Amino acid sequence: MKSISIIGGGVAGLTSALLLQEVGHDVQVFADRPGLECVSGVAAALWHPFRSDPPALVSRWAARTRVHYNRLASHDHSAGVDLITLYELHDDEERPWWAADTPDLEPVREGFPGGPATMAWRVTAPRAESPVFMRWLESRLRRPIIRRAVRSFDELPGDLVVNCAGLGALGLTNDPELRPIFGHVVVCEPGEIDLRVSVSHDRGHADVFYVIPRRSEVVIGGISEPCDPGRPLVADPAVRERILEKARSRGFRPGRVLREAVGLRPYRTRVRVERDGRVIHNYGHGGSGYTLCWGCAEDVVRLASG
Repeated sequence: MKSISIIGGGVAGLTSALLLQEVGHDVQVFADRPGLECVSGVAAALWHPFRSDPPALVSRWAARTRVHYNRLASHDHSAGVDLITLYELHDDEERPWWAADTPDLEPVREGFPGGPATMAWRVTAPRAESPVFMRWLESRLRRPIIRRAVRSFDELPGDLVVNCAGLGALGLTNDPELRPIFGHVVVCEPGEIDLRVSVSHDRGHADVFYVIPRRSEVVIGGISEPCDPGRPLVADPAVRERILEKARSRGFRPGRVLREAVGLRPYRTRVRVERDGRVIHNYGHGGSGYTLCWGCAEDVVRLASG
């Protein structure tokens, strides 16, 4: 058994903590903004590989994460995980880059929702209701999270330190490959939107669209803009209206707007899951934190074992 300190109370830090606990390690999580206060607390949290590299590793991590979510959806309703139908819309017939590890992904060439598009790829995908899921993760920690801003790995106790700090890794590592991606979503009452179906269409940073249902509301996005770390987290009303108009133009009829959320996704040119002496890094997941968390946490456990 090792004594392990984890930096970060988001989905990467908490799933790493739980799997390390399961194999017998003594784990303590440190976070300046735990749980619902960080970007993981507002994420739409659909399993869907998005804006993460390298493709082969991301595809494997995603497949392993899906196994964990499917188990939770079947056995523990309190975790907030449900299975829904995902349609990834395409303007060509090229298979998604993550298809190799998702054998049940199937092409749909007509009758899919959310067009215009040439075709769609359909799969049953888990969706975590992020506020519920984050509380569920925290409730399974053997020790409460210590609220603390960590400025150096050396200040933390333990045999190992796991760096799941997200964008906070910039201050800890000065990593030139890590940069923020600004996101903006609108949360609405369901209206006429089917809560069993999610639609995504990615045409690049300037044209990203998705509808992700939760149990009693719908998350509509979005924005995916590279930016500076100091960008103000302010919701632009014009962007909100643009997101809603795009949804309506694609045949979706959401209900009343409940709230908006903005945040910075921690994107790295290559998701960093590796050990450097006493420190194990696990950050840079971009828009796929919920999609990769359990798979990356499994690799953290292996790295902790030496």
